[in-house]
Amino acid sequence: MFEVPVLETNRLTLRGHQISDFDECKAMWADPFVTRYIGGQPYSEQQTWSRLLNYIGHWALMNFGFWAVIEKSTQKFIGEIGFANFKRSIEPSIKDFPELGWVLVSAAHGKGYATEALHAAIAWGDMNLKASRSVCIVQPENLASLRVAHKCGYQEICSTTYNGQAVLIFERNIPQREKI
Repeated sequence: MFEVPVLETNRLTLRGHQISDFDECKAMWADPFVTRYIGGQPYSEQQTWSRLLNYIGHWALMNFGFWAVIEKSTQKFIGEIGFANFKRSIEPSIKDFPELGWVLVSAAHGKGYATEALHAAIAWGDMNLKASRSVCIVQPENLASLRVAHKCGYQEICSTTYNGQAVLIFERNIPQREKI
């Protein structure tokens, strides 16, 4: 089994999810403000549990996945950031490219945490992902995430729909070098 690497930034620790994160994950995914651009509806306890298992499974099977984001000053769980292959039914297909995603608790919005954590995750990905590019999808109304995607070097490649919602697909080339 692949051990999830721990990443550090000035204000954050990115580490593998733990069972003790579940209550905080559940609260975050139940917040309608958090989910308004991620499916549009709060997630049930069962859906959140499935997400947590999905994250752990990604690391075990794919050698990449999502990290739990911990604020160093408080040691509180503030979100989830990482790469996944969700095998989404979307055109154009992004199935075989690592998809970058991020979600933070409402109290952590607007503090630059997403960009800070994503820079660490992307640097890790540049050294470890075997793909030529990574992608992300963002709803056009999600202005904060659009800014974050651009700050992290992602370029819009097209607009499409996913689950009946308009989305933009972004990509970022992964530098080709010797992977660890």
